[in-house]
Parts: sequence; structure tokens; C-alpha cells
Amino acid sequence: MKIKNIILALSLLFFYSSCEDQMNYNEFSSYDEEDIFESLDRTRGFVTNIYGYIWHGYATYGNAMLASACDEAEYAWTYSSIQNFYNGSWSPTSSISGLLWENHYAAIRAANYYLEASQGRTFDDFKYNDDYLEQMSRFERYQYEVRFLRAYFYFELVRQYGDVPFITEVLTLDEANEQSRTAKETIFDFIVSECDAVVDHLPVSYTNSEESFYTETGRVNRATVLALKARTLLYRASPLFNESNDATRWRDAARASKAVLDFCDENGISLGLYSSLWGTNNYNAGEVFFTRRIGDTSDPEWLNFPVGVENGQSGNCPTQTLVDAYEMQATGKRWNEEGSGYDPANPYEGRDPRFELTIAKNGDLGWPGYNSNELQTYYGGLNGRPISGATPTGYYLKKQLDATVDLRPNSAAAKRHSWVLFRLGEFYLNYAEAVFHYLGSADATDSEFTLSAREAVNRIRSRSDMPSLPAGMTNDAFEKKYKNERMVELAFEDHRFWDVRRWKDGEVLKTITVMEITKNANETYSYNRVTRTRLWQDKMYFFPIPATEILKNPNLTQNSGW
Repeated sequence: MKIKNIILALSLLFFYSSCEDQMNYNEFSSYDEEDIFESLDRTRGFVTNIYGYIWHGYATYGNAMLASACDEAEYAWTYSSIQNFYNGSWSPTSSISGLLWENHYAAIRAANYYLEASQGRTFDDFKYNDDYLEQMSRFERYQYEVRFLRAYFYFELVRQYGDVPFITEVLTLDEANEQSRTAKETIFDFIVSECDAVVDHLPVSYTNSEESFYTETGRVNRATVLALKARTLLYRASPLFNESNDATRWRDAARASKAVLDFCDENGISLGLYSSLWGTNNYNAGEVFFTRRIGDTSDPEWLNFPVGVENGQSGNCPTQTLVDAYEMQATGKRWNEEGSGYDPANPYEGRDPRFELTIAKNGDLGWPGYNSNELQTYYGGLNGRPISGATPTGYYLKKQLDATVDLRPNSAAAKRHSWVLFRLGEFYLNYAEAVFHYLGSADATDSEFTLSAREAVNRIRSRSDMPSLPAGMTNDAFEKKYKNERMVELAFEDHRFWDVRRWKDGEVLKTITVMEITKNANETYSYNRVTRTRLWQDKMYFFPIPATEILKNPNLTQNSGW
């Protein structure tokens, strides 16, 4: 059977060339088995092609990030499909319901094909090459990489749709269109078991010559496998998937996140500068496990640099809701807590340092690097309304963007971009959440979990020179602080959108707050918080199954409410 009959077209993917030590995603023009296994190079190209299905968050829907589909941001341009998430246009027939379904099942079909067709291959025509044994060692490892990728794509599907068709073999088109949905519990179990099965077959690092005969960053390593298992178990323990609040699920999630933290301790993986998580060399940041390589491009900057800066088009604009999550550095309190130290006349002074790294505000100098004017996001300013496309929230985005990209004509604008999928900071937070729910308080420890939930969160806060959370917090107080910390630390990393769903906190998405800024005659500014409403319905905890899939397959059922 020819692979072109069982995988979808690759038109949904973005392929970019990258540097010598990185994988290059290759688009095949022929999918005959003889072509794929003609040489080890072509086989490697097919495997890296499966990596290419991994979705990156720079522009998920309608040029926007998922941040603009939750309370982190508002997209400046009303034509974007991202706004269908909350404007009443979301339905089984809308494009946002089907993009990831199509993409991820195409990847799963390609993975299933590879795992079947690669068995028993010996590449005898190359056995007299000097590097034959090294290349065969590489080939043997591919099956474990592909098994991980298949598990990863199933995780993406189950958190988006819940129960989904579960397929681990090559099917004909007719067979594929007869599949019914498999319980999400079965798929969670599969992901965990696959991670357990492949983890010891993958290296700690691809730059260690004792583990790998080649240097090629961007492939799945051991930390990434442990991380997927831990993230999967955290989701399975969360209220959306754990309606009975089974404590053993929280225990399993805590153990898996602890395994990630222990692995990092043993292998010298530690938290570094928060600012190292994006930019040209972020894939080499000390805490980063795995990134989706994008290559050299200026698209994220073009889609987000402020209007009013040459060739800036605006885009994902942080909300005041997010700004308000950044505590005062001196006190560790939010702006509206008694004794916080907040000054309404100088609302951005003394904030959590992550605020300045993440959000561009009125009066900022040097954003982006080639802008010689200070940002003017107030009404009538150089970067404010009523200019078409100007920020609707009072802010522009910094995090995930490279300030050195120059969009002016005749400038070498393109820079390397890599979207971080797994990093250490997330797993301190995941561990904290799981052990808190399992042991019952922020300070609790036992013989297995010697790091308390509060101490784990404080590891993250310490990195940004924020005050430690105190001992003796009530459970409600800790949980509120924890969720706020997660919103700040993981802002614009495609977590918030999913977190509010797995927590069943969708009600928070019914409103966002924005800041309207006006400049006064005496050169001071007035700041006016404005609340905007959005549509939220509980059916939105899961995406609708695409109508096109249900039309093709009568055995598929629709998610409740859709």
C-alpha cells in the first residue's frame, strides 16, 4: 500500500530550513515504500517529516496565538478566526474545530505506517560504508522517536476532543471511516505505557558522543518522554478528566513530575534566566527539554510588533487581566490587595520582573530594537487607537518575540525561532499542583514527596526574585496563588487556554479587562479599566468533532452540547 493513500496532504504544515545541527523538515513528493527506504537518508527524512506535524504556537488560528482565545490576550484584528472561540461563531463546521484533528491524524497515520514498514530493514546495500553501524544505530532509534510522537499527537487530540478514534495500525480509507471513539482513559493509559516503553531507548542528549553517534538537536530525548508522561498524568488527575477527584491520580501525577525533577537534578538540567526561554538560541536554554523548530523567519515579529513601528502589524495584545496577575515585587501581593504598594498613578512600577520581559507598555523605550520612539499606546498616540490595528488592550507583546528582528526594508530580518514545548519550569508547577492535591496542603510532605507544593512554587518565584510564599497558607489561598503563578510563569506558552479547561474554570473566560489610557494636558496619564464580555458555554471544555468527519463516518458521535 502506498503511503500517499493513508496520510493527508502536508499543506497544513510550515516547513523551514534550519541550521546545520538542527533537523530539517522534509516534504516528500513521493511516498512509495521503495522511495522511503531507498536509503538511510530518505528514511531519516520521512521520520523528521513526522516531527513536522508538531504544532507550534506562534500562529495557531488566524495568525493568532491561543493566548488570544483565553484571558491572556485580545487579537487586534477582528478578521481573525481566533475570535470564533468566544464570539458565538464556533461550531462543528468552523475551521478551528478541524485543523488539529486533520493534522494530528495525518501524523498518526504516518507514524503507524513507519512503524509497520520499517520492521526488518537492514539496508544491506550500505553495509560496507564506514558509518554503517552508526547509521543503523540511528535507524534503530527512530522507532522509539516515532512511538513517542504518536503518543504526543494522541495527547493533543484527547485534551482537545476527549474520546477520539484510537488507531495503531495502517487502515484503508474505508476502515478509517468506520472507527468509533475510544474512551479517553484508554488513550491516557496508552500514552503513559508508550512513554514507559521508549524512555530508556532514547538518549539524555544528542550532543553526547557516548550516547549518540551524531549531533542533531531537535529530536526527542529522555527528558521529553518523562515530561509527556508527567503532563498526561496531570491532565488525567485534573477535574475535567477526574470527576470523582480520585486521589491516586494526583499521586501518580506527582510521582511522574517528581521523576522529571529528579532526572533534571541528576543530569545538570536547571532553571536559568527567564529571558533565555525565547530568542535565537532558546533551544539551548538550560531548562528546555524540547522545542518545535521553526527555522529562520520574521513572521512572529511581523504579526506582533506594534502598529506605528515600521512594518509592525500588531496582533496578540496582552490584557489588563494578565497584567493584573503580576504581583508587586516588594510585597508579593496583587495590585488590589491591601498593603500591596501599588500606585495607581504609576501602575507599572515595582512589578514582578517577568512583567517587563513579557509585556510592552506605554512609555517603553527600544521596543522593538529598531524603534527610536517610546511606545505610545494611549488614545491618539503613535501606537494607539484610533489607528487601524492598534492595541485594543493598551499593551503589546514582548515574550516569544525577538527584539533584534528588524522589519525595515533592506534589513536582514529573519532570525531562528523555536517554540518551547517542554521545559523544567512547567514541571515544578505541575509537581506542586499534584502533590498539593494528593497530600492535602501546601506545606505537606511525606517520605516519598519531600518537597512541598509551596517549596516547589517558590523555586519558580526565586528565579525571578519574587518573595517566597509563606508557610501556613490556607488551601484556598494557596490554590489561588498557585493558579496566578502559573498564569504569569507560563504566559504565552499555550498553557492557560488548556489549564482553565482542565480545571473546569471556564467561567473566568466570560470577561477580560483592558486598559484605556489617555494623555492629560499636564503630560500625565489617566488609566481606565474596562471590562469586556465574551461568550463561554460549558460545552466548550471540549472542541466539537468536525462535522466533515461525522459526515464521512456514521460511527462518530458528537461531543455534548455541540
